[in-house]
Amino acid sequence: MKKGLLRYVVILSLFGTGVLATLGIGAGLHSDQPVLEKTLSTAAPQPPAKASNEIVTALWTNLRQPVSLLLLQVIAILLVARLIGMLLRKVGQPIVIGEMIAGILLGPSFLGLLSPGTMSFLFPQQSLGSLGLLSQIGIITFMFVVGMDLNLKHIRQKAHAAVLVSHASIIVPFFLGTVFSLLIYRSFAPGNVHFTPFALFMSVAMSITAFPVLARILEDRRLTKTPLGNTAIACAAVDDVTAWCILAAVISIAKASGFTGVVITILLTFLFIVVMFFILKPRIARLISTVDFERQTSRGVLVAIVLAFVLASALFTETIGIHALFGAFLAGVIMPSDSGLRKFLTERLEVITSCFLLPLFFAFTGLRTQIGLLNDWSSWLLCAVVIAVAITGKLGGSTLAARWAGMAWSDSLSLGILMNTRGLVELIVLNIGYDLGILSPRVFSMMVIMAITTTFMTGPLLSLLAFWRRRELKASVPSLNLATDERG
Repeated sequence: MKKGLLRYVVILSLFGTGVLATLGIGAGLHSDQPVLEKTLSTAAPQPPAKASNEIVTALWTNLRQPVSLLLLQVIAILLVARLIGMLLRKVGQPIVIGEMIAGILLGPSFLGLLSPGTMSFLFPQQSLGSLGLLSQIGIITFMFVVGMDLNLKHIRQKAHAAVLVSHASIIVPFFLGTVFSLLIYRSFAPGNVHFTPFALFMSVAMSITAFPVLARILEDRRLTKTPLGNTAIACAAVDDVTAWCILAAVISIAKASGFTGVVITILLTFLFIVVMFFILKPRIARLISTVDFERQTSRGVLVAIVLAFVLASALFTETIGIHALFGAFLAGVIMPSDSGLRKFLTERLEVITSCFLLPLFFAFTGLRTQIGLLNDWSSWLLCAVVIAVAITGKLGGSTLAARWAGMAWSDSLSLGILMNTRGLVELIVLNIGYDLGILSPRVFSMMVIMAITTTFMTGPLLSLLAFWRRRELKASVPSLNLATDERG
């Protein structure tokens, strides 16, 4: 031990002395500068700067670098999102609701009013591009996981009720959204946007159901394996696929310069779907069947290939004129369901996506949401009408369709409440409309409030309905016992 320490000291001393000697020799190389330059430099001596000021300036400069700003933003977003999510979790709400609200709190609607200096320090305008790009990577990964969560066999088993309820839950709010758009188009649509893309985007936003949030609510309430839960999952899955297909068509219409462009985009989208399902899906299944998931090397290579495939699918759909999210979603759908791949990828991607990347998207959405634009009673009245139209179309349409399909009134109402959940998927659609310039900041803010409200009300409404069921059951038990006693 002592010999080792002695060798350590000797080596550091020798080479440290050599470094200092070399630096001393090198410092003398600057003595050959011209005499005139020396004279000029000494003729007008400058006051020495304080070392402390130089250190503070250097630290501040480093803190305002793009990477430092992004890291600071991520830290603040994760802490606030987790805190609000845990608080709402205690009152029976999904954590995603807290993360959605946390995004609003960090934006101009709350932090910008409470402390404008803090907001400009954390989220200067020039830094939002990096945050937006990182959040888009998170949403692409999230949509891939959502696609893998779809169980096509389960959908086929519940096809009758699922297709009827889900499509009714789309067409009714879609119609109401179109009529509502007709009433507000002149006053609230951006000046350069035609009525058709504006109305279609508003209608799609009214029709969305958040499949991941709905699945989380069912799991929290232990309804996943019940008939109601199975039907709700199937309906939400069909709703998800249908809504994204409609959204793809709407985006192609919004981006295309004319009828020819729309037709080409739709044809390319159809070709992409055919290639994914009938050419790539069986080949991916054969490739995955040869992978040994017990070997670390094989799993690492497979994950890299799958992620590259997801990004390539997203790139293709973005290039042909629809959104990158559609390609990522479809890439998840075609992943083989009977292999260990879905579980393997979900376990690894869901944690990093849900806990790290999605809160960034919520915060980015919150930075765009300006509730302060609703600065008069008429704006808030219109916001209330937006919420009412959304609830009437989605909850009402789903409930009536479920009843028409033969479900009991209580189960029909429960299904309608679940289908009214919009959550994260709604925010994704709204951000697409905002990026395309179809939704104005004021309409965007109204729709964000609608998304949070309809998602927040799902849990309380289900609890209230369950309370009514228990109350009716207790009321029916004494009458049943009384009838038994009379017969006896």
